[in-house]
Amino acid sequence: MNQTDCIKVPEKTPQKADSCLSCGIPIAGKKRRYCTVDCRQGLRAKLNMHTGLLKALNAKYASFYFTDLLIIMDLLPYGAKSLFSFIYPRSAGKNPGYDFSQMATALGNLWWDERKKTNKKYLASRQVLNLAEQSHDSTHSIKPIELKIPMIKGKSFIQLNLKKSDLESCEYQKIIKNVFRKEAKKHHPDLGGDPAMFRKIHKAYEELINWAENPTFINRRGFADRWFYNGDQNRWVQPIPEYVSDIG
Repeated sequence: MNQTDCIKVPEKTPQKADSCLSCGIPIAGKKRRYCTVDCRQGLRAKLNMHTGLLKALNAKYASFYFTDLLIIMDLLPYGAKSLFSFIYPRSAGKNPGYDFSQMATALGNLWWDERKKTNKKYLASRQVLNLAEQSHDSTHSIKPIELKIPMIKGKSFIQLNLKKSDLESCEYQKIIKNVFRKEAKKHHPDLGGDPAMFRKIHKAYEELINWAENPTFINRRGFADRWFYNGDQNRWVQPIPEYVSDIG
């Protein structure tokens, strides 16, 4: 595996799975990953406000995550054979987005001060990267996960008690049919079931089978527990669904 296609596995443990991936506050419900949509969008906006810094540092990949005490941004420049980790303390009473903005602004100001002084972009970038922890150990790196998300309504999965990960199987058509038969036996009117529920199950089955005849996917790259930056696209994306960690 090419080192320049890798990014570091966090040595600092990211926020717990039962906490919001944008602000870190505890949340109820295993399926929820954010406390609110506004919270998620707020952090994304803060991250995307500072992509200019990442472009100046020639970042191919970057990731952002946090703990109760720290914020961490790992950065891999194009052509580099080592990873640069910016680790800063959390501010009391502030959310990770605020702390990221403070860190990025300080690093950006440093870059511009050096750029004006030397008129050399590479010297300005070196000045900033010298503040990071540098790692040459490729055993602590991974390639961002490649994920194909099925383009199908989530309601269909809920009705049949399926997971989108079930469609990663080569036998997804068989899985859909088996699950439908199981649910149909529970809710078929001839067997004492609720007609309205049976109609919903049958509709979900038809939608999934129609998708299976011509499957379409959305391609995503990233990590399950960290925000991910791709230099080719110059934008941050939220953590990808957790189930991909179980995919071989």
